[in-house]
Order: sequence, then structure tokens, then C-alpha cells
Amino acid sequence: MSAVTPTADNSLRSDATVISLVGFAHGTSHFFHFVLPPLFPWLMRDFGLSFTQVGAAMTVFFVVSGIGQALAGFVVDRIGGLRVLYGGVALISLGGMCYAFAQNYPMLLAAAAIAGLGNSVFHPADYTLLNRRVSPSRLGHAFSVHGLSGSLGWAAAPVFVLAIAETWGWRAACAGASMVGFLALGFLFANRRTLQDAKSLLAPDSKRRGGSFAFLGVPVVWMCFAFFFVAVMAFGGLQNFAPAIFHNAYGVTLAFATTALTAYLLASAAGVAAGGFFASHGERQDRLVAWALSAAALCSIILATAAVPAWSVVSLMAVMGFGVGFSGPSRDILVRRAATSTFGTGAFGRVYGFVYSGIDAGLALAPLVFGPLMDAGKPTQVLWGVATLQLLAIVAALSVGFRARTTAAPSTP
Repeated sequence: MSAVTPTADNSLRSDATVISLVGFAHGTSHFFHFVLPPLFPWLMRDFGLSFTQVGAAMTVFFVVSGIGQALAGFVVDRIGGLRVLYGGVALISLGGMCYAFAQNYPMLLAAAAIAGLGNSVFHPADYTLLNRRVSPSRLGHAFSVHGLSGSLGWAAAPVFVLAIAETWGWRAACAGASMVGFLALGFLFANRRTLQDAKSLLAPDSKRRGGSFAFLGVPVVWMCFAFFFVAVMAFGGLQNFAPAIFHNAYGVTLAFATTALTAYLLASAAGVAAGGFFASHGERQDRLVAWALSAAALCSIILATAAVPAWSVVSLMAVMGFGVGFSGPSRDILVRRAATSTFGTGAFGRVYGFVYSGIDAGLALAPLVFGPLMDAGKPTQVLWGVATLQLLAIVAALSVGFRARTTAAPSTP
């Protein structure tokens, strides 16, 4: 098989096909992020759990995912992203079925660990496939579609699982989610020739420097990790508790509060799509990220005051989601620059795996930090925490941009 490293001559059709398939896989991953949170009321009732306890299931999911993601990057660099992606989709689907058959709280946590292990592979596998199979000139749009598909997966999951749970119960909802995963696995396998990448991944890379763990000595890699950690921990507070927050703080119905979260997710998807048109231009992506997150943080602060009318919650959440989504493609370009400036393409998997494990770390910690605030009856304090974390993410993004520009090799794309 010939090498498939992307060149400027890649056809639009070829790039679009790869982008679509990888985006589809990413959407499947994000779909499973939201399988459990909408079912918290059922789980709390059947297993006698508190907000903190039921949130801990998501902590287990993301702790396992974070550790696994950092390690999965090394496997991707060695055997290729496609094989690793197969394993991840299979495991996350199996985890959904284990949710359905859980008979007690420990079994629920074990199921979350299985699903988390499956979730761990997506970022190192996806981004390695995109960086190696898509023309550099289209990477901004590739990252945009990747983020957009993730947002759509988030938005689809609550609607899917709630529709089934309200009719047939939460176990049927989890089983249905599992079937979605297995169908996705079959679709990816049917298109395996398009995504085949193993031999190209094993090709020598003249830019590779140092040993396998040399990337851990580069400050910009750690700053990328920190950015993901604080930015996504902010989202974790909303992911797990937004409906309960707005129900308690603004006196709206749970249906209306859930609509606000859905507005955030859909607007985030729109923001990702728009951000892709700006991400590939110039070397100031950090400023785009900062401006977008500033708008999001302002919305968080306004909502935290609980001084605005209840009807404005949906629109403020939508603006916040758009800002967060808009920053995504520029963020991914920043990470690519950090990966290639020192280590070239041979370390895509391990750099992306480690940096994006910050996402899992943030999502794992969020329920433990914000759950006790919810149990204490302080929902607006969660929103203040979200705003603080978004402001910290701005500082981290500007630091990443500065370091990436000062350490980049002259030949960095």
C-alpha cells in the first residue's frame, strides 16, 4: 500500500470523505458523554444516590478515559489510528450495554469505567488520522467538522435517551445507546479502506526529536493540557447540572432548563462551524480563542447573578455555547503547532493523547467540585465557578499562543 501522507494535491472529495468519517466517529464518542447525565433522576431514585454520588459515575468515566487517552497516543503512533479507533468504539458500546444491566451502584461505576476506556482513544486516533490524511490547507475545516460532530453528538444524546427512558425506562435507553455505538462500528468497518493508515504511521519522520517521552519536557504541551483542563471543567459543570441549576435558581421547569442546555449545545455546534473559517488563517489563533471565551465568561457571570429574567436563560446559554464552540478549531490548530514545532508528525498520537487527556481530567473533576455545591443548595455558585474557569482558560490560551510562536521551527506549517 502506498503512503497516504496528505499533500496539497489531495482531492476535495478524498479530504471530505476522511473528514466526514472521522467526524462521525467523534460524534459517537460525544454521544456517550451524555448517555448518563439525562438519566440522573432515574438513577438517583432507583439506586438511592445523591447528586455527588451519581456525578461520580461520570468522574469514573473520565478518569479512566484520561489515563487511557495519554497511553492510547503511544499505541496510535505504533499501529495506526484506525485499529485503535475500532477498539474504542467497541468498548464504549459495550459500556452502554453494561449500563443497561447494572443492578447496583458498583456495577454502574464498573460500566462507566468500561465506557471510559473506550472513550480514551478518540482524540489521539482522530487527530492523527486527520493530520495524516487531510491536506494542510483544509485542516481548519477538518477540525471544525470534528468539533461540530462532537457537539451534535452531545445534542443528540439527551433527546435520544430521554425519549426512550420516558417510554420504556432508563435501562432501555442505555441499551438503545449501545446499539447506536455498535451500528457506528459497523459503518466505520465498512469504510475501512478510506481510513487505512497503519503503514503511513510507521514511516520515518525526520523531525522527530528525543525519546518517546521527550514531549513532556516542552512547556507549551503542558500549557495546552492546562487550557483543556480548565476550559472543559467549566463545561463539565453545565453538562452534569445545568437543568438542575436553572430549575433551582430561576424557578423554571426542568423541561425549560433542559432546553437551555440544548441551546448551548446547538449554538456550540454553530460556533464550531463558524470558527473553522477563521482557524487556518495567520498565527493568532490564541486571540480568537480569548475573544470567544470572553463572551462566554460574560454570559456565565450574568447568569450567576440570577438577576436576569428567566426567559433570557436560553439565549444567554446559546451565546455562551457559540463562544465556546467558536474557539474550538483555533484551539486545535494551536495544538497542532505545538505538536509539530518540535517533534514533527511522528508524535501526533502521543502529543494529542496527552494534551487532550486534559479534557477528561476536567470532566472527571467537575462533578466532584460542583456536585457538593448542588447538594448544599448553591446552584449559582456553580455558575460563578464556570465563569472563573473560563477566564483561566483565556490566560492559558494566550500563553499557549505566545509559546507556540516563540518555539516553532521555521518549517512548521
